[in-house]
Amino acid sequence: MTKIVQVACTGIVCCLCLSMGVMFSWPSSTLRLFESRNTTLHRPMTEGELALFGSLSSIGALISTPVAGMFLDRLGRKYSSIIFGLMAVISWVMIISCNRVEVLLTAIFVSGLSGAVFLVVPVFVSEICEESIRGAMTSGTMIFYGIGMLISYLLGGLLEYHMMTYVCLTLSVMVTVMLSFLKESAPCLLAKGMEEEARKSIAFYTQAKIDSKEVMEEMNILRRALQADLDTPDATPEEEKLKPLDKPKEKLSTYQFIKRSRSTRQALLMCFVIMTAAIFQGLVVIQVYAEPLFEEAIPNMSATVCSVLMAVVTIVAGLLAAYLTEVAGRRPLMIYGSIASGLTCVLLGTQIHFHWGPNWVTAVVIYLFAIMYSLGAGTVPYVLAAEVFLPEVKSFVTMLVVEWAWLCNSVILFIFNPLLHAIGLGPVFYIFAVVCFLTALYCIVYMPETKGLAVDAIQTLFIKRRKGREY
Repeated sequence: MTKIVQVACTGIVCCLCLSMGVMFSWPSSTLRLFESRNTTLHRPMTEGELALFGSLSSIGALISTPVAGMFLDRLGRKYSSIIFGLMAVISWVMIISCNRVEVLLTAIFVSGLSGAVFLVVPVFVSEICEESIRGAMTSGTMIFYGIGMLISYLLGGLLEYHMMTYVCLTLSVMVTVMLSFLKESAPCLLAKGMEEEARKSIAFYTQAKIDSKEVMEEMNILRRALQADLDTPDATPEEEKLKPLDKPKEKLSTYQFIKRSRSTRQALLMCFVIMTAAIFQGLVVIQVYAEPLFEEAIPNMSATVCSVLMAVVTIVAGLLAAYLTEVAGRRPLMIYGSIASGLTCVLLGTQIHFHWGPNWVTAVVIYLFAIMYSLGAGTVPYVLAAEVFLPEVKSFVTMLVVEWAWLCNSVILFIFNPLLHAIGLGPVFYIFAVVCFLTALYCIVYMPETKGLAVDAIQTLFIKRRKGREY
């Protein structure tokens, strides 16, 4: 019963990513309508406005992610989720109520502010789920985003423009209302000194009585995580358990905590490197460049059908990745997924460069790459960012990792066209292949396995690895 409740609550939180996936994919089904003479707007969009239409949402996400890091600590996980859920509601209301181009572009920017859910959702989910399902549930972020993309593609192909906007508004409202029935996470409440509310939260998500042994044990685990002195690696787990839980603790600022905690710095460095490597493996470029590639590979199939198939493949691979994160572990998925992604990049690059196979091979390899990427680099970095940091700094450092991810996405999309014109599309995928293989090598050497571990045990792994290298 406990896991069923946690899975259901995770589904509600992850619906934020579904809502965002619908909104972020919406331009793909309306771009041609808005530039045509038969546009539903008060005039056709200019070329510059079309460029803004596709990019303003990313700009909004870059701005909102640092704000979300502050909101997570001050307002809590639940109310931060509701606030960013409301951004989608506001944007759809603006789109429905006015047909001016300027209002539409403003609405796209406002919807981009909901991009902070890539920070809020993993943090919230990781704190309401037990260790045995935490990785699988955290990976729901990307799965539900893919489902949102699929819904957007289907609605765009099946419904009339105005009907689609009303359906999307209804969906966004439902998600925001469902969030109001959840409770704040216990680690967030305990960090604020609200012990009674923290016990109620644990009881809600475990379906146990508030004074039960299960709730008391979980409270003790959370207190130790908040009071852990993990940069003293000589202390054994038994000694940590014997430390008094009511020992007064020096109040440190976020900067002071990171400066003193070597394990936090090591974990942050690893997350930065793995997130950077994952993005520069190139799936975002595949998604942007998929339409012309599919047109060349299978000209008899519509671009909408190809996009729907791409979304389905991504969702299925994400579901498989969610299962494997708890069965195989994070480290093997990242290593073997990166190696497999590298091999598919080599195949795709040589196919585009030398045309060694029929055109349909291009489409098959694109789908294979999407699967391999989703199994490893498309899932694991987000799981790690949500589970390796202590509660005192979790919101802030996870915000840094997610903000860095948005910046890396912007950089790779910015340099792609100049690189394409300079060396051609085939050699670009050779570069992606090299990044994939280097990612696997880095993970073999530096990435610890975090499956099924509490956060204090995970932080200790970084100390032990550092200590081992020093000897």
